[in-house]
Amino acid sequence: MSHISAPTPASRSHHCKILISAALSVLLGLAQAQEPAPAIDPALEEQAASGQQSQQSQQQVDQLDDETGSDIAENRQAARQLNRRRIYNSNLEALVADQEREKLSLEQQIDEFGNVERGVVPLMFEMIATLRKFIELDMPFLQKERSDRLVRLEMNMSRSDLSVSERYRQIMEAYQIEVSYGRNIEAYIGTLEIGGDERKVDLLRVGRVLLAYQTLDRAETGFWDKAERHWVVDNSFSRDIADGLRIARKQMAPKLLELPLPAAGPVQ
Repeated sequence: MSHISAPTPASRSHHCKILISAALSVLLGLAQAQEPAPAIDPALEEQAASGQQSQQSQQQVDQLDDETGSDIAENRQAARQLNRRRIYNSNLEALVADQEREKLSLEQQIDEFGNVERGVVPLMFEMIATLRKFIELDMPFLQKERSDRLVRLEMNMSRSDLSVSERYRQIMEAYQIEVSYGRNIEAYIGTLEIGGDERKVDLLRVGRVLLAYQTLDRAETGFWDKAERHWVVDNSFSRDIADGLRIARKQMAPKLLELPLPAAGPVQ
C-alpha cells in the first residue's frame, strides 16, 4: 500500500511565489488595458479635414463645370436656332416681296391684255367675214366642210368657255387650211347639180387652178369655169381627167396631163 506524503514547508513557499507572480501579471495587464490611447496629432486631424473639404469642393466644382457646360451647349443650340429663324424670316420676306412684284406685274398684264382684247375681238370678226367672202368667190369644192368650219368659227365668238387666244388660234388654223388647198391635188366623190339633176360624180381639184368632174360611169366630163362661174361640159378631156383622178388617189404614177386650164390674164 502506498502512502501519500504531506507537503513540506519549502514546497508551500514556492507555490505562493508562483501565485503572487501570476496575480501581479494579471493586475498589470488590466492596468495597461484600462490605460487611455495616446491622443491623435491635431495637425493630422486638420490635414485630414482639409483634404475632405478639398474633395467636396472639387466635387462641387466638377458639378458646376458640368452644369456650366450644359448651359453653354443649350445657349449655343438656342443661338443656332435663332440664326436659322432669322435666315428663314429673311428668305420669307424676300419671297413675299417677289410675290407682290409678280402680282403687280400680272395686274399690269391683265390691264394690257384687256386693251389688246378690245382691239383683237373686232379684228377676229373681220377675219371671219373675209374668209367667208373668199370661200364664196372660190371654186366650189368641199363646200359643206368649208361652210361648217365657218359656222363653227362664228359660234366660237359667242362661247364664254373659249379664251380669246383659242378663238384666234382656230381662225388662224382655218386660214392655214385654206392656204393648203392651193398647194396640193385632191380627188373625192361629191354631188353636183347638172341639168337640173343632182348627180354623184368624181371631183378632181388641182390646187386652185382646176376643179373638174367626171360621172362615175365616165360618160360625162366637165370643169368649173372660174371666169363665168359655172360648170362646162367638155368630154375631150375625159381620159386626162380620169388619169388625174387616179394620180390624186395614188393609184398611178404622176405624168404630164392635158387639162382645161384657164388662160393667163393680162398683166396688170
